[in-house]
Amino acid sequence: MKAWEKFLTNQDKDVFGEAGYDVKAGLGKKPAILIVDVNYAFCGDKPEPILESIKTWRNSCGMAAWEALPHIQNLLATARDKHIPVVYTTGKDLRDDGFDAGGWRRKNSRASEGKAAVNIRGNEIMKEIEPIPSDIVIEKLKPSAFHGTPLLGYLVDLGIDSLLICGTTTSGCVRASVIDAFSYNFKVGIVEECTFDRGEASHAINLFDMNAKYADVVNIEEASSYLKSLPTGLYDDKIAFKAMAAK
Repeated sequence: MKAWEKFLTNQDKDVFGEAGYDVKAGLGKKPAILIVDVNYAFCGDKPEPILESIKTWRNSCGMAAWEALPHIQNLLATARDKHIPVVYTTGKDLRDDGFDAGGWRRKNSRASEGKAAVNIRGNEIMKEIEPIPSDIVIEKLKPSAFHGTPLLGYLVDLGIDSLLICGTTTSGCVRASVIDAFSYNFKVGIVEECTFDRGEASHAINLFDMNAKYADVVNIEEASSYLKSLPTGLYDDKIAFKAMAAK
């Protein structure tokens, strides 16, 4: 059963079905993996219930994040074996006065808090899925992976036609990135087990809505099978996977 099933009314199901929002768009022949903001700020520094984790990490998604990490690891292993580009996003460290936070300062009562009381940068990508030299890491200040970043240029240069998107939060930065990817006419898959949010309802309903309009929500088995079906080395003329792995 999909995560959103228990949140939908019978009318919701009927309306979206009758209106035609139940089509699988499919994925293309040249994908990349996009991992959105899977860092300590959104995961915490250890697996613990969310209400405990947010005492230290106000943006933490608690156990939902830690449950997603092994699935992201598995997806990464498959992608790297096939030499598929992997792109990470994470936040950008802000100025001491917080000026560059922009609108983020207005929507959270804890936004003015300093760094978490542990010796870890919140924007550091989780060690369990840390980038390797051939991966691409992009820092951003706004929800979408595309906003004010070189991501679109990289994807065009690589000839990408599809994105498999993972990360957090489903209702925030993942959704913003999915909609922008859709708007640029990329085919989009969202890997359900690799995506998480601090709110159970927000996670489920946003998956439902994006699946209806902008993307295909796929499970980890479907995503892995899709990657394994592709030729190895599609991007070896652009990214030196073997040479970078030797570093």
